[in-house]
Amino acid sequence: MVKFDLPARLARRSLRRAAAQRRFPNVAIDTMPILFGISFPKSGTHLLTQILAGFTQLGPVVESGLPPVLTFEGESGKPRPIQQILKDLKRLSSGDIAYGHLHAFPEVVAELCRPGVAPYFIYRDPRDVAVSHVFYVTDLANRHVHHDYYVNHLKDFDEHLKVSIFGRPELEYPFPNIRERFEPYLPWFERKEVLTLRFEDLIADPQISLLQIFDHAVNRGFVSAKNPAESVEVLTKAIDPQKSPTFRKGESGGWREHFNESNKKIFKEVCGDLLITLGYEQNQNW
Repeated sequence: MVKFDLPARLARRSLRRAAAQRRFPNVAIDTMPILFGISFPKSGTHLLTQILAGFTQLGPVVESGLPPVLTFEGESGKPRPIQQILKDLKRLSSGDIAYGHLHAFPEVVAELCRPGVAPYFIYRDPRDVAVSHVFYVTDLANRHVHHDYYVNHLKDFDEHLKVSIFGRPELEYPFPNIRERFEPYLPWFERKEVLTLRFEDLIADPQISLLQIFDHAVNRGFVSAKNPAESVEVLTKAIDPQKSPTFRKGESGGWREHFNESNKKIFKEVCGDLLITLGYEQNQNW
């Protein structure tokens, strides 16, 4: 796992917090909520974090500068102990902006749904997630636990896609199939404290989604120096797809370009009614 200099990061955060307080002297940063973005991997993480970073232009909040809070170690696939996950979360202070890929463990739900936190959960059509996962593991993440297997042991995109759907259950730290990967996130939908966001909605009609994001922050305690319309304009300008290494086309439904009939069949077998549950299909006739 990549090491990082925690004391240095915390020191830089303190400087940012002091600067934010000077910029917005009428509201105490210690009264601001933590803005926390939860995402299913390859579902618009960078898009959501860019939007949340835009809140630094609206009130005394800062990007924490701390690493994302993860359920699994990226380079090994090993599950992280819940105590480590909670330690990461408790390191956050009021007015911090942070994010992570987090299963809805009861302890994590309790920490992120308490007063003083504005949690968001972004998700995406799992078919597009599978395609994005292939491109990420093969082309962008050469330190990813599955990079060598995809690049040196699989012969073509079709094989890559099948592994991204089926997973690799034979490993010491199994890589589950895509349904099993999504299921631990489903309890986030049940929490009224969490604003759930579809990646596709943010792309198709960002103004509506951005207003929801802003309103949710306000309802959870954020105080903006601008009115809602001006705030949405600021959040809109914060979005920059060119700065996101995983934001490939910025569109939904790209899976159609990559799924053949065999891929569709195995996806239906693996995922069952997941697409129906998430509202992407009404039946299995796709």
